[in-house]
Amino acid sequence: MQPLRIAVLGMVDGNGHPYSWSAMFNNYDKETMAECPYPAIPGYLAKEPEDKIQIPGANVTHIWTDNPADAIHVAKAARIPNVVSRPEDVIGHVDAVLITTDKGYEHVERCRPFVEAGLPIFVDKPLVDNETDLKQFQRWVRDGARIMSSSCMRYCKEFMPYRTSIHSLGQLRFSSITTCKSWERYGIHAVESIYPILGPGFISAQNTGTKERNIVLFKHRTHGDVAAIAIDDMYGSHGILQLYGTSGSATVTMQDTYHAFKSQLEAFVSYLRTGERPFPFSETEELMRMVIAGIRSREENGRVVLLEEIAAD
Repeated sequence: MQPLRIAVLGMVDGNGHPYSWSAMFNNYDKETMAECPYPAIPGYLAKEPEDKIQIPGANVTHIWTDNPADAIHVAKAARIPNVVSRPEDVIGHVDAVLITTDKGYEHVERCRPFVEAGLPIFVDKPLVDNETDLKQFQRWVRDGARIMSSSCMRYCKEFMPYRTSIHSLGQLRFSSITTCKSWERYGIHAVESIYPILGPGFISAQNTGTKERNIVLFKHRTHGDVAAIAIDDMYGSHGILQLYGTSGSATVTMQDTYHAFKSQLEAFVSYLRTGERPFPFSETEELMRMVIAGIRSREENGRVVLLEEIAAD
């Protein structure tokens, strides 16, 4: 099969995914990548064997970023042959697009031209951060648009054993997961870390924190209480999962960022090839309700928000 042609579109403050994701498809120029403004990216890329860097069967062929200078540098670092002046310029030249920005309130408008063009889209987390935009994505998917979105934490290899089974822990009574940065942009990392372990069935959210210090307590229909914590400057404690059961407990820390990102992108490529979603869109819908409920509860002085309040379209 011919390699899939993919466009990388968008770059916002605090998010270097155009560098890292493009390198995972195209390999990279080490000298230029060393100048990446996010030092963690060349750091974890350098740990990978040369023959394991690339995702087979797809290449990033086009790039556009909000600041044109960023696109030029990413293109050089990740060997992308085409820099375009408008995101819509990639239509007709690629097989799919990656929206590589993590501000949920922007995603409807960033995606709209490509939905209308019938192109498959991967949207960086979170898909949305408000109810109106969630309804729009629900309509698009219902009408046949090929849209996928996830946190890389869904693919965290350190958490995989507990996705397979939590039987040894007995019945879960309490779980927690941590992240740095804001709830609006990184809360999805927390909740999507734990969602594949517990499964659907989240009932309510209560955020007792502040905009800089989000402490969100969820109720799960089967697995009790779940605390998802997002604190702005807690960089040393991102991705710590704790599971407490009647027969045992577990504490696990996410370590391999590269593996999580690459596995996420491989899942999208598989979706492009087969047409089969790696997980139902209904899971993304529930996760977005969790993100929105955490925001709503904080803005309403810690009110318990039922997820069913956040209506489906």
